Amino acid sequence: MFRISAYTEVEGLRADVPVGQLPALIEDPGARLWVDLDAPTVAEQMILTDVFGFHPLAVEDCIEETHLPKLDDYGEYLFLVVHHGARSVEEPGTFSTVELNCFLGRRYLVTYHDEPSRTISDVRRRLEKESPTLARGTDALLHEVLDGVIDNYLPILDDLDEHVGEIERQVLEAPDHGVLDRILMLKRDVMHLKRVAAPQREVFHRLSRDPFAVIDPRVQIYFRDVYDHLVRITDLAESYREHLTATLEAHLSMVSNRLNEVMKVLTVIATIILPLSLIAGIYGMNFKNMPELQWAYGYPFALGVMAALAGAMLYWFKRKGWF
Repeated sequence: MFRISAYTEVEGLRADVPVGQLPALIEDPGARLWVDLDAPTVAEQMILTDVFGFHPLAVEDCIEETHLPKLDDYGEYLFLVVHHGARSVEEPGTFSTVELNCFLGRRYLVTYHDEPSRTISDVRRRLEKESPTLARGTDALLHEVLDGVIDNYLPILDDLDEHVGEIERQVLEAPDHGVLDRILMLKRDVMHLKRVAAPQREVFHRLSRDPFAVIDPRVQIYFRDVYDHLVRITDLAESYREHLTATLEAHLSMVSNRLNEVMKVLTVIATIILPLSLIAGIYGMNFKNMPELQWAYGYPFALGVMAALAGAMLYWFKRKGWF
């Protein structure tokens, strides 16, 4: 499915333009176009080559998932691949991204995505209601789209911050058996965010600094603001990664300490039982002429010796601070 919006000084903004008018609008020097392809069919994909004549390598990267952000300059147009968060991190391990491909020319912007994009929907809603963005140029429209892509990470960062704080409290106050899995899943989310945000930062740095024929220098300064936001996102992702690494190390250290305490108690018990077993073994030997064998108080005497020996060893261990 694709939707076409067009702006001309005579007719103003027109939404849902029929596809049959697209070739004429492309040839019209006074028209500015936004073509959005949302999960297009194979026949609809042909518009990229048959109508716009984009380079086959760019079209291939557009149709196939490229995983990493990129920016290619083809002279008459730019090809960008960016990613935005598909949803907030409601639970650790659920963070994902959606790839958004953009072709920017002097008089057109083509956006391509295989999944529904909340960013595209919000920009289109504002454009059709009140925004004069397309009238200011397709580069201004691209800025609004990319600004929405970056703003889409803000609720994700809020959720990550909340989860990181919650896991830190669990580790320090009431750790359970599932806390390790939650730490690792949340760390995977943060690493996913960092893998996307770091190369995406380079894309926005080029957009804000390098000269491009299809971007007006007066609009380029707005990309610097988006770049600054992305730098903050990358720094926060790195900060969350460091926090989670420290939390994981603290959790493993606490587990190790608890294991040491358990082993200490078991060692004390085994050490106390060892001489008692020796005494019981001696009295259990089958010899006729054994001291205290026929003595009426032999049994309570042996138990008393065992109790006294165990008490003395406990007192000694306690003084040494071994438990």
